[in-house]
Amino acid sequence: NIKNIYCIVFDEKNMFGHIASSSARCSSSLIRGTKKLFERSSIVNMQRADLNVASRPSDLVGNTPLLDLEKTLICNGVDVSKGTKLYAKMESLGPCSSVKDRIGRSMIDDAEAKGLLTPGKSVLVEPTSGNTGIALASIARERGYRCILTMPETMSVERRMMLLAMGAEVVLTPKETAVPGALAKAHEILEELGEDGFMLQQFENEANPRVHRETTGPEIWRDTDGLVDIFVSGVGTGGTLSGVSQFIKGSEKYNCPPLKQIKSVAVEPMEQMLITEKRGGEKLGEQGPHKIQGIGAGIVPANLDLDIVDQVIPIHSDTAMMMSNELWMMGIPAGVSAGAIVSASVQAAAEEENEGKMIVCVLPSFGERYFTHPMFAGTKEKAEGLVKQPLPEPWDNRDFGFETARG
Repeated sequence: NIKNIYCIVFDEKNMFGHIASSSARCSSSLIRGTKKLFERSSIVNMQRADLNVASRPSDLVGNTPLLDLEKTLICNGVDVSKGTKLYAKMESLGPCSSVKDRIGRSMIDDAEAKGLLTPGKSVLVEPTSGNTGIALASIARERGYRCILTMPETMSVERRMMLLAMGAEVVLTPKETAVPGALAKAHEILEELGEDGFMLQQFENEANPRVHRETTGPEIWRDTDGLVDIFVSGVGTGGTLSGVSQFIKGSEKYNCPPLKQIKSVAVEPMEQMLITEKRGGEKLGEQGPHKIQGIGAGIVPANLDLDIVDQVIPIHSDTAMMMSNELWMMGIPAGVSAGAIVSASVQAAAEEENEGKMIVCVLPSFGERYFTHPMFAGTKEKAEGLVKQPLPEPWDNRDFGFETARG
């Protein structure tokens, strides 16, 4: 007796698979009939190249989808009847859940191609606000490098835990010095390591904006069928805004033919308006520390192509946190920098001159790594305040610490 024989047979003409099965006895006639069917049919020979399987985590970087945020526009009073659209590039869906996955891989690939790194010997040292560090820690583990990361003490515990879990070493620096302090500490460590140490320098490494010219920009152009009118991105290192804009608007320096003259919008914290100041604008309100992790690094990065920036929109930390919470309530787990970027995008969509335009913004990272951020203080308190509830009959709730059988 043969139980559960399943034969996948392909119709030679239509290439549809049919399943022949026997759940009890399988007669010899069925076997003979199945054999004849196989002899008459074409069997698809699936080659390994046809399998959609990545060989290592870093091979999963890129090709993130766009998400329609029309509901966000409507909820914030933007008239969408004239065709105004807002799409989010979901970089939170990368292997390490952030847009920095792209530059982490690109910078290490570039250094390896130049013969600057030796697995088992080289030590990567980098100042980071968190997400670049997570990408570097992941790829360092994948390829056999020791990794030391310096970051301001304000970075979330979740980020620190992710780095430590992947074997990276984390060095915290004073919050008052922001990224410049982390950079100074990284240089000190680099000097101590001597020839074994190597700093990728995300704020000025050309492999940073290059990967956005080669991947992010083309993906946006392809997925919008060339209809994108406005691109909105936060500025941490400046690589995303610069690279995408250079690819679409064109750049003689980088041999990018012009495709379309889109508007490039930079987003920075209202409490730290360095890009606005650099472009000759006026700062608004009190300047100093902010709560938007991932942007506003306390410098105007060398990788930011200021000539390609058309507009800078400052967003206050409180506004960013409110928008991030709004995204969560839409089912989109987003970090505080995503809240800032979407807030700026909504502002841009509301401008009369942008009526009917297609806006693409970047959702740079996944929200779960921000649970110790102040914007989740109320949620944390509520979660910690939850208490168990009594069970229905036939359970005796006295067995679970309740005073009576019914609770």
